[in-house]
Amino acid sequence: MSDSTPIPSRRSGERSSGPQGTRFFSTEALRQYASDAADGADGAVSAHAPVLEGASPGIEGRRYVIRPGRQAIGRRLDNEIVIDDLSVSGCHAWITQQHDRCIIMNTLSTNGTFVNDRRIHEVALRHGDHIRLGQAEFVFLTRERGQPQRRPWRRVGAAAVLLVVAGVLAWWWLRSP
Repeated sequence: MSDSTPIPSRRSGERSSGPQGTRFFSTEALRQYASDAADGADGAVSAHAPVLEGASPGIEGRRYVIRPGRQAIGRRLDNEIVIDDLSVSGCHAWITQQHDRCIIMNTLSTNGTFVNDRRIHEVALRHGDHIRLGQAEFVFLTRERGQPQRRPWRRVGAAAVLLVVAGVLAWWWLRSP
């Protein structure tokens, strides 16, 4: 039995299927697919989806979403975050997101990695930290600008005060004749 489905013709630059129908894609094609997918996202910033926002000319306002796991940052095309700046090394740094924490680590880059103007080897990032890779500058964001910072301890403090007041009232009520 033969399959009468026509085989689509290959476009220029597109790779053929492998022996079991597996598609092979070039690095450039995969980057384009990833870029298209990122453009489709709503771009919202949160502690679960932090971003590096470009602050220097050429990348100003551009957002790079930090996904769970480790991402390489550098000038080479095989990095997950590609920075087209000659002061940035081929593989300049790694940024790792695990358990709602992001850690940036310098990978022996020529021009160094700086967080808040301090040269670092490895450091945990916090909202608003300024990051410099060579001459490329970024701001690390875990919430949108102008959005108030969550203060979970405020709720805990209010609950503790209410609990103490309830305890005092219960003690006073039980001790009264």
